[in-house]
This record gives sequence, structure tokens and C-alpha cells, in this order.
Amino acid sequence: MKERLQKILSAAGVCSRRASETYITAGRITINGEMAQLGQQADPETDDIRVDGVPLGQKPEAVYLMLNKPRGYVTTVSDEQGRKTVMDLLTGIQTRVYPVGRLDRDSEGLLLLTNDGALTQRLLHPSHEVSKEYRVTVSGPVEHAAERLGRIRDVAGLPIRPAEVRQLSRQGNRAELSITIHEGRNRQIRRMCAQCDLEVLRLQRVREHCLELGTLPSGRWRYLTPAEIAALKDE
Repeated sequence: MKERLQKILSAAGVCSRRASETYITAGRITINGEMAQLGQQADPETDDIRVDGVPLGQKPEAVYLMLNKPRGYVTTVSDEQGRKTVMDLLTGIQTRVYPVGRLDRDSEGLLLLTNDGALTQRLLHPSHEVSKEYRVTVSGPVEHAAERLGRIRDVAGLPIRPAEVRQLSRQGNRAELSITIHEGRNRQIRRMCAQCDLEVLRLQRVREHCLELGTLPSGRWRYLTPAEIAALKDE
């Protein structure tokens, strides 16, 4: 019996019905060898439904990567404007993986990529308030900047938890700050700095949850260790 594809994917434990729309529009789902469309119906008993090329009901091996994203790359699988994406940096990876969250084009640093949909949803869900630490270089009125940034309670009209801000160094009208946030609103740190009349010169994510960027060179990636994977899943 034919059913809506979103319902089939949810029943198979692939993802939620809402998340399935993202899977479909991203081209991750095929039916009988053709790319699925939103609103399409299928029969799981007779149709060949695949997720990332893997038949429904068969799970591919989970892959977890950390990338040190450089400036100039967008955090998408493909880009209609022809810009460089983080996927261009993943040479040697056979399994298809997807970014967990985003870093804007001018930002850099730690980016997690995986094909583990359940972990992705858990890390991105606002209720988990996954902490993310950034190293930010700013210019402008930097005196007491850490205190002013720490007092911000909303970004673009949306409430946020207070950020944890420390001044790491200061020279003239420039300062290097450590900023830890818990939500991940769109361009949150850049908007916070703009509220304090600070210009962001460099923004680098150095930690997400239990993962630390460490000495991984810019533009390079590595597999997560078993201990890191276990810590990510142990919330």
C-alpha cells in the first residue's frame, strides 16, 4: 500500500517526518532509482527506497569526522552559486556525510560531519543547549567588551542564554576574546559584537560540546576517536 514518503522514512527510524523533508529536498532519497520529490508516495513492500544509496532498512556504517573549516567555504553539501563547499575538502571519503550545523563563509574552525542522523538531530535540538566555544578577534571599543557581550540577552529579537566571555589579550583597539554560546542563532556572535560596536576580524570555533579543535591544520579533517564518539552520545 502506498504511503507518503515522510511517513515511511519516519516509520523506518531514518528520521522524523519533519526532518525527512530536508532529506528529500537534499536529494538523499531515491525511489526505484529516481530522486524522490516532496509529497511523493511509495510502497515500502514493492518500491526500491534508498537513503544515501543504501536500501531502506539497511544502515550504512556510521562515520564521524572533524574538519577544520577555512574561510571561503560554505557549510553546505552543494551550492547553487558555485561557491566552494566544505565537501570539497573531504578527499578520500567514500561514505556520504553531512555537516552538523553551520559556520558562515567567513568563519573557520571546528565542524562536525556525520551520517548519523539521530546524533545530528540531538546535537542541533535547542533543548540540549550544546555549548560552542569561539576564539574571536575584534576591533573597536574593546575596553570592557567581555562584560558588555556577557550582558546581552537577545539576538535579532530572540532570547539567548548569557554567553561566557573572557578577554584573552588586548592591544590598542584590538582584543582576542573567548566566547562560549549555548544556542547557535544565525550569525549569533557577529550580531552580538555588532550590538557592542565591535568589528569581527576573525571568528574561529575551537570547541563544540566535548570536541576540541586542537592542532588540526586548516582545511584538514580527521576521524573522531571512539572515546570522542562515546562522549558525544553520552549527554
